[in-house]
Amino acid sequence: MLGYDATTEFRERPMTTLPDPRPAVAPDDTGVTRLHGARCTSCGHPLLVHPPRCARCLGPLAPARFGPAGTVWSSTVVRIGVPGRTPPYTLAYVDLVDGPRILAHVAGHTERVAVGTAVRLVPSSPEGDLVVEVVA
Repeated sequence: MLGYDATTEFRERPMTTLPDPRPAVAPDDTGVTRLHGARCTSCGHPLLVHPPRCARCLGPLAPARFGPAGTVWSSTVVRIGVPGRTPPYTLAYVDLVDGPRILAHVAGHTERVAVGTAVRLVPSSPEGDLVVEVVA
């Protein structure tokens, strides 16, 4: 039978890899750990990802770096085991100074961190998770 065979076409198509969706964290020229993202050149809105246009005003975006300082907006303790993670561990939403709100692991904590606590971005975990530490 002649005609269109979607199965054959799918098998013959080369596999493409998707970009890593995790935010990029790397030290800058001075050795300070920063989060790489984008900022709208029209309204100044910070973004973790770099879509074609600003999600708020549809303006153009430019690469930006955020952090390392931030403030805890909310936190919780995860006590349920999931693959690759040993409970308990603390997660916090953190508002980076002049940057976006991120969800990050709180290094060295197994209890909730108070809202308003000052934290600092540190290098990502081996699993690629964003990590912050409490500033003493």
